[in-house]
Order: sequence, then C-alpha cells, then structure tokens
Amino acid sequence: MSYINYFFHLSFMGLLEYFLLIGFYYCLCYFLFKKILYNAKIQQKEINRRDIIREILHSTTSSCIMAFLIFLVIQSPLRKYTKIYENINDYSLYWLAGSIIIGLFIHDTYFYWMHRVLHHKKIFRYIHLIHHKSTNPSPFAAYSFHVLEAAAEGLIVPILFFIIPLHKISILLFILIALFINGYGHLGYEIAPKWLRNSFLFKIFNTSVHHNLHHHKFKGNYGLYFRFWDQVMKTEHPDYVKTYDKIQKKRFG
Repeated sequence: MSYINYFFHLSFMGLLEYFLLIGFYYCLCYFLFKKILYNAKIQQKEINRRDIIREILHSTTSSCIMAFLIFLVIQSPLRKYTKIYENINDYSLYWLAGSIIIGLFIHDTYFYWMHRVLHHKKIFRYIHLIHHKSTNPSPFAAYSFHVLEAAAEGLIVPILFFIIPLHKISILLFILIALFINGYGHLGYEIAPKWLRNSFLFKIFNTSVHHNLHHHKFKGNYGLYFRFWDQVMKTEHPDYVKTYDKIQKKRFG
C-alpha cells in the first residue's frame, strides 16, 4: 500500500469510527429515546443545528489530523524506535488488555495537564475556545478542536507507541474506548445506572455530568476518564456531585 493510500485508509477508518459511534449515541439519545431520556438531559435547552454542523466539521478535520500523526510514525524511520509489535504471541493476552488500561491512565494524565495549559488565559481564546463554543455539547463535539489542539490531543497515540508495547489490536481498542468515553462525556445526557452513585466506581470515574459542567462553567473538571487529578489538584467543580444527584433524582425519583 502506498503512503498516500495508507494515510487515506487511516483517515477513513478514523472518520468511520467517529460517525458510527457518535452517530449511534446521537440517534439513541436525541431521536429514538429522546422522550424516555427527558429527565436525563443535563441542560434542558435544545442543541442548535448550526452547533452540530460546526462540531462535525471541526471533528472531521481533527480526525484526519490525528490519523496523520499516527501515519507519520508508522510510515517513517521512527517506526523502528517504537514498541509496536506484530506477533500477538510476543506478549501474553493479559498484557494485551493491560496495555490498554495502562494507556488510558497515561492518557488521562497527559490530557489533564494539557487541558490545564489550554485554559491558560493567553492561550484559551486562540485555541481551546473552538471546543468551548459547545457550551451545551452534543456527542459530535468529541473531536471539535482547533487544528493545534487536534494535534496536541492526537499526539497521545504516537507517544504511547514509544512508551509501552502495543499490538495493533490494543491500539485499535484503545482508540475506540477513548472515543466511546469521550462521546459519553459530551453526550448531553446522564445515562449512568442508579447503582453507580453508591459504588466506589463513582469516586474513580468521570461521568457525562462531570464534563458537561466543564463546558457549561468553563472551569474545573479538567480530567478525561478519572476524577483523580481533579481531586488531587482541587480543580473539581464544587457543584459536581450536587448536580449529578439532582439529575439522577429526576431520572429515578
């Protein structure tokens, strides 16, 4: 496969994943089960169609930029310095799963501190403001970034190539899981089960309310997957738990 064809293949796969997964979220929450999920809506105002179009256009560009960063590493002399392995038997199946989990922890740390930098007053309005134009985000906002932010966001995958051994299966699953969680964070609905609130998992993982508050208030809740860094750095929004409980009380009575 030529370099150009390989790049278009990566871009096509990235866009396919985005539109299929995010489109699935959107169809479920905003069409099929809109009435059933009425009380699960985090912000009751309707999402503007123009906002959705803007989110899709920026996300399409971002997805191609992220694919290009992967392409630059895989199809260049840098490949020999990565820890990517082809033979699945080189490492155990436990590592195949473990590498994804470790990758998510590394990504969460990377994202938190990058996100804090993007909120610096001298940077925010030039780069991160595009993402924050979605004050009431839809799942299509998952990749709605300025081109520079898209590059910063997408850099995590090439970074992981050089840090931990990764098989192509774990790379694909990592990207899919990251997009799945990202879409949930921008969903606009809180669909977490009732039991989560009284589980130890609630203290560990972010929810859709957690990230929606960040879009609505612009400050606090900088983490991607976990509450860890927000709690350690005391940047978690003070109204998070109260807002989450209010939404769930409406849902479950």
